[in-house]
Amino acid sequence: MSNQFGSNLKLLCSHYRSIAEVCRKLALNRAQFNRYLAGQSRPTAHNLKRICDFFGVEPYELEMPSEQFARLIGVRDGGTLPADGDPLLELFSPLRRQASSLDRYCGYYFEYANCMSVPGHVLLSLVHLRLERGAYLFERQERQERQERTRGDSEDWVRCRYLGAAFLLQDRIFLTDYESLTGNEISHTILIPSFKSRINRLNGIKTGVSSGDRRTPACTRVVWHYLGSEINRVNAYRQLMLYAPDDPRIDDDIRQRLAGAKLRDGLFEME
Repeated sequence: MSNQFGSNLKLLCSHYRSIAEVCRKLALNRAQFNRYLAGQSRPTAHNLKRICDFFGVEPYELEMPSEQFARLIGVRDGGTLPADGDPLLELFSPLRRQASSLDRYCGYYFEYANCMSVPGHVLLSLVHLRLERGAYLFERQERQERQERTRGDSEDWVRCRYLGAAFLLQDRIFLTDYESLTGNEISHTILIPSFKSRINRLNGIKTGVSSGDRRTPACTRVVWHYLGSEINRVNAYRQLMLYAPDDPRIDDDIRQRLAGAKLRDGLFEME
């Protein structure tokens, strides 16, 4: 483990209200955790796995140089985003002002989607939608078991981490994200909001490309299942994988939502 571990761990903790909150969620001793942050000691293999599962990172990523790691996960600071002189930010500024509040939708979701790269299977991902400095941002974690191992593969799993922004416009939730580990993919999701007092599941569609060599453009139905504003991230992360459509862990309602659509005026509409 490199001497970058402590500083990278501090950056991960900055996405939470306090170090105490992180220790409480991880059920780790605060004094011991402080020694990890200070670089005075290293966690055991068991505690390292708990930390990585909680933050959604891999052990080798915590060994990266701090600047590279910061680019990987995104830096959280207390400043404001500079709008002047940045054409991309200026382009989206009117959209941010026009969009409606997504406060009631903030929290964690399981995302169920027909897998674009492995047809006939359901991909379960974890999404966290949050409000940060006036913008609605989200993070989506995917994890698939590696189909084939090649020399140099250090993990049995292929992990993807998407970062994006969300807008509520004209009774539709629009979400655009990019794959932050490789920077070679952008995907788009449109969800139909819930008008019930309690959010349970949201229907929608997702467009992107498959992870195969040909990077084939694809579109799939998607379902977001609301988990709550606070969750056990370790337990949630362990459930992220590909599922067979008849797997008993995928309930009938999810299967029907992923399969159900009706054709009207030449266009598919979610039921």
